[in-house]
Amino acid sequence: MRVTVGRIGRPHGVRGDVVVGVRTDEPELRFARGSRLDTDPVGVGPLTVAGHRWHSGDLLVRFEEISDRTAAAELGGTWLLVDSAALGALDDPDEFRDGDLVGLSVRTVDGTAVGTVADVLHHGQDILVIDPVGAADTAGAADTAGADGVARAARAAGARAGQILIPFVKAIVPEVDIAGGVLVIDPPEGLLNLQDAT
Repeated sequence: MRVTVGRIGRPHGVRGDVVVGVRTDEPELRFARGSRLDTDPVGVGPLTVAGHRWHSGDLLVRFEEISDRTAAAELGGTWLLVDSAALGALDDPDEFRDGDLVGLSVRTVDGTAVGTVADVLHHGQDILVIDPVGAADTAGAADTAGADGVARAARAAGARAGQILIPFVKAIVPEVDIAGGVLVIDPPEGLLNLQDAT
């Protein structure tokens, strides 16, 4: 299985550097000189890291295959991936990789089926994006995210209207059973409006 470690954004400078949106807790390791990263779309890569540096909070990466701003600009939106076999085991039992969470069945503590984890967003607060039970395509459904600002930010990052957004914190997500394929939530009153999501 491949795991996302970053997404290429805009070019930086004229020598082919790009800003990378980091999707890993180990950017120094994943973007070390000589690291080979697979890409999505596949035809863009693989890409080999020539170097990286931090600038104003952004990770800037230079790839051996890219030598100018024009070529760097064409990489915008490309996902950077590594084989999950290259990742070490996680030390913290309450830490999970996005790929382990996506696809888990979601239910409440009382056993009510909620849906399936579709994505994990990282915007200061980790947010689980859940496709509600019975929702094959929720593109036109009502917003069930609670706070409008969080909902707008999540949709801007790729969540669709009608999906359920759950803050990924221990108080709301008390149990994650990767082996059993289940994630249990204990949502506060008002967070879920399942009748509006289906």
